[in-house]
Amino acid sequence: MHRIVIVGGGAGGLELATRLGDRYGPRKGRTGELSITLIDKNRTHIWKPKLHEIAAGSMDLGDHEVDYIAQAHWHHFTYRIGEMIGLDRERQEVLVAPYCDDQGIEITPQRTVPYDTLILSIGSLSNDFATPGVEQFALRLESQNDAKHFHTKMLNAIIRAQAQTSSLTPDQLHVAIIGAGATGVELAAELYRTTREVVSYGLDRVDPNKDLKVSVIEAAPRILPALPLRLSLATTALLERMGVEVITNKKVAEVVPNEVHFADGSSLPAELIVWAAGVKAPDFLKDIAGLETNRINQLVVLPTLQTSRDPNIFAMGDCAACPWPEANDGKGGFVPPRAQAAHQQASHLFKQIQLRMANKALKIYRYRDFGSLVSLGKYSTVGSMMGGLIGGNLMIEGSFAKLMYLSLYKMHELALHGWAKVSLDTLARMITRRTEPHVKLH
Repeated sequence: MHRIVIVGGGAGGLELATRLGDRYGPRKGRTGELSITLIDKNRTHIWKPKLHEIAAGSMDLGDHEVDYIAQAHWHHFTYRIGEMIGLDRERQEVLVAPYCDDQGIEITPQRTVPYDTLILSIGSLSNDFATPGVEQFALRLESQNDAKHFHTKMLNAIIRAQAQTSSLTPDQLHVAIIGAGATGVELAAELYRTTREVVSYGLDRVDPNKDLKVSVIEAAPRILPALPLRLSLATTALLERMGVEVITNKKVAEVVPNEVHFADGSSLPAELIVWAAGVKAPDFLKDIAGLETNRINQLVVLPTLQTSRDPNIFAMGDCAACPWPEANDGKGGFVPPRAQAAHQQASHLFKQIQLRMANKALKIYRYRDFGSLVSLGKYSTVGSMMGGLIGGNLMIEGSFAKLMYLSLYKMHELALHGWAKVSLDTLARMITRRTEPHVKLH
């Protein structure tokens, strides 16, 4: 039986495992046509664009996370917990690290997982560009654990200020977000609302207008540099009307405890510092097993999504440097690290596997850019819809943009669960929303 191993249970990896399992996996009364194994170091999956909502407390992780064990059981694939740490291309084996609990007790040993076709969908991390102090003193939003950790620290900071009898220090209750791309801007907007909601639950010694401060910092001349200028300016104006401090043209030179130092010699005090700038693939991918990688550790892939040096290994999503000939007005470039790209590539690889099993020629992947959307919480959503969807470029804001933003997540949910479960889950969340606080308080 042909063995397919998918490493990484993010948006693309889990969608692909689900579709392959539904189509080819073993089930009662039927022998599977393929052996499908998904490897991930986490027990549950969360859609990465939702991490800022978990961090801010506007979304309960428990309502949206997908249990890998249950998903594998329901959709007829195998799930193995652990982190990939090595690759043997000659033996066609993936090396998986031991999995240990919070006390360091080993749950599963180090082991190898054999494959015939390997698909790497490991995602990406933020890139601190070796900025001093970031690793030690800045928080990140790379995983659900990061988001939960930030949320706990934010709540603790507010409760500490409530119990404090002395005056607040300049850094207290100040959140500095370094990087004003989509993640940074979305987190700033959500935090402005949720911190005030937390205070409204009886924490009356904290003045929301005076004490709660959020700053977003960008080295470029404007925030949201990937979006058109008009939308960047509109978002800046909206954030400033909220009370969010927008700092542009400021390069961070160093992060120290409770303070950000800039290259021009100035500084900004902050109790919570978040690094949300830059993207790179995990460091262990760099030239792994002789595969070709680029300067940010992405695996170089052919237009078929096969890695450039091994036709049995595919890569997709943020960890893949996938060519995009139509980018930059036909000058060429690479597919951007977006959820829509991972969704498209999962669908393409599902078809590629079918062709591979039939010994037919693989097809070239063509990225379809449907634009970029940035959620500003309940206040607004902004973005641009591209020609692949509407026949021309269109800048959108407000309710229509928010509907489009929500539809991206619904597409992901539908790929994992189907219409019936998604409809019931959505209804249940709407009912729960009316009976519980609109911000997570623990």
